[in-house]
Amino acid sequence: MTLTAPPPAAAAGRPLKGGARPTGELPPVHALLICADLPGLALSPEHGQLTGHGLEGFYQSGRRLLSRCHLRIAGREPVAVQGRLVSAGRARFVGVVRTPGSAGPDPEIAVERLRHAEGTERIILRSSARHTMRLRVEIGLGTDLAELGAVAAGRSGPQLPASVHASGMRWSAAGAQAVVTADPPPEDAIASAGLLRWEIELLPGASRVIELRIRTDRGARPPVKTGTGPLSEATAEGDDPRVRELLRTSVGDLRALLMRDPRNPADVYLAAGVPWRCGLAPAEALWAARMTLPLGTRLAASTLRALARTQLPGPGPDQGRLPGPLRDAGPHLPPSCTGVEATLAFPVVLAEARRWGLPEQDLEELLPVAERCLLWLRRAADHDGCLRERGPDRPRRSETQAHAHRAAVLGADLLAECGRPGAEGWREWAAVLRRTFRETFWIDDPAGGRPAAGTVRGRLVPHLGGAVAHLLDTGLLGGGRLAPGLLDRAQTEQVARLLGGPAMDSGWGLRSLGAKETGHNPFGHRGGAVRVHETAVAVTGLTAAGYEREAAALLRGVLDAAGAFGNRLPEMYSGEQRTTDSLPVPHPAACRPAAVAAAAGVHLLTALAGVRPDAPAGTVALFPVRSAPLGAVQFSGLRVAGEPFAVRINRLGVGMIEEAAGALQLGV
Repeated sequence: MTLTAPPPAAAAGRPLKGGARPTGELPPVHALLICADLPGLALSPEHGQLTGHGLEGFYQSGRRLLSRCHLRIAGREPVAVQGRLVSAGRARFVGVVRTPGSAGPDPEIAVERLRHAEGTERIILRSSARHTMRLRVEIGLGTDLAELGAVAAGRSGPQLPASVHASGMRWSAAGAQAVVTADPPPEDAIASAGLLRWEIELLPGASRVIELRIRTDRGARPPVKTGTGPLSEATAEGDDPRVRELLRTSVGDLRALLMRDPRNPADVYLAAGVPWRCGLAPAEALWAARMTLPLGTRLAASTLRALARTQLPGPGPDQGRLPGPLRDAGPHLPPSCTGVEATLAFPVVLAEARRWGLPEQDLEELLPVAERCLLWLRRAADHDGCLRERGPDRPRRSETQAHAHRAAVLGADLLAECGRPGAEGWREWAAVLRRTFRETFWIDDPAGGRPAAGTVRGRLVPHLGGAVAHLLDTGLLGGGRLAPGLLDRAQTEQVARLLGGPAMDSGWGLRSLGAKETGHNPFGHRGGAVRVHETAVAVTGLTAAGYEREAAALLRGVLDAAGAFGNRLPEMYSGEQRTTDSLPVPHPAACRPAAVAAAAGVHLLTALAGVRPDAPAGTVALFPVRSAPLGAVQFSGLRVAGEPFAVRINRLGVGMIEEAAGALQLGV
């Protein structure tokens, strides 16, 4: 499936042809129940009736196969009493019907609708009446067969005429088609009205089932099923019951977002998010793969292979870079290139996946690609080690310097241990960048100073945002050691203080731009909203640096927010300040589920155990959060060195390995 948001012209702020709304006017999705089992989607209002309005409908590979599925029983719409997700790909809607002959206020007919993203709906009618009920059941169907991108941009077409087909209805237009079949077959099928009709007899206490199947005759690649997927069956238990639910939901959302690489269907990767970005977003796919390494290395390996196929060939200045579009960087910096971020992340993910137990054959295949990424960095960087962004003004962003430094340090470690040349040169290059950063990007002030967000045309951009968390993310080396970072000890302490302060910590997570900064907007993607994966990076970075109080506050905030979102963390939500009895405010256009948000849920929780493996050396070290902010917690079904791994952290913050590969030795 390709990217399903409106075309790039909208993202760049240019008007679209044909009266389409720009990206900033995407229809709201925060109130929809979104079932995902890619390439299948089902987007529903909480009452369960698909009316044909907005984004509602069943989709397959980005095309809406059914936009209207309207149920009437005995001439009445069921009264909706509950609608909820029961898993990443299934929703359950419950309604009741009072028939004209009902006595008293109590409904006698219950209606349950089980809707699955793969394209099925199961309608169950149950009678509590004392006498036999004879009911007319009608389902009105319709579709426009529109592409999701067109629906999002306000360019969906009219309802298409239906034709009776076998035990249901069929629609076709411009080479696309959709078929709905019913079991049992309807007694009447009226094509002009798109109506299926049954006359049903319900005995006292009995139930009847009608099942709809929505499909396209065009072959669609099957989703990646759980049994063959690359993520382990991890579970969590603990004093805080939210730990179990957040991990379960996060892993379920990740599985729902798995897509096959069209160039090689044996490889899978995570789509960026539903409903707008159901395709490969290189930087986010790598971030998600990195954050889910405790669930195994298979996803990282296949994601790296899929991206390796896109690496730009030479000759030329882009040789070795991974392609990627520009992305908004907030109110104070020009757009950033996601391809640059992905290029810098590639050797990092490969190096850390090796520590977690990446098979040797995968390493041998991918190592040359990582070397080409590093060579691109060498050619693209300035003489002082700093890396400029592509696009207007070519700014030097602090976040990008952190990514480049991590790539150099972990890349050097990878080259050295694999017997490849160049490791020492990369260590020297990283040392130059550390010196440049500490001298150039740090702003001294009476409050203790802060890192600049970057430089534009040689001038420092002083605004404090959540991207500073990346300065604390240094990466994993051998023996459970963390790599050196761009900041010295005093600067790290100051950054920890800033991240833990009220201007950055909203109470629900880390703001992407501080509340006191000019241009702050609590709904701004990089202008003040809480971006979950950025908060996860801050939590692990603060914990590793020894600032557990600040880390624990951010962790609890996200965990509280997760409960308000049914444990399905959106990619972002409002950065409004938390107050007594308040709830986190959703962003109306946020992807949900989103790969980096679901992966951040895994990353946040497994950070409590502080597992730092070194599979090539046959060791694993534990650095649990000593303050045990969520009490005792136990993880089972993780994977280290390709084998099941289980660990328990008690209420004193002491970690104990309960299951591991026999060859692994406990490090220190």
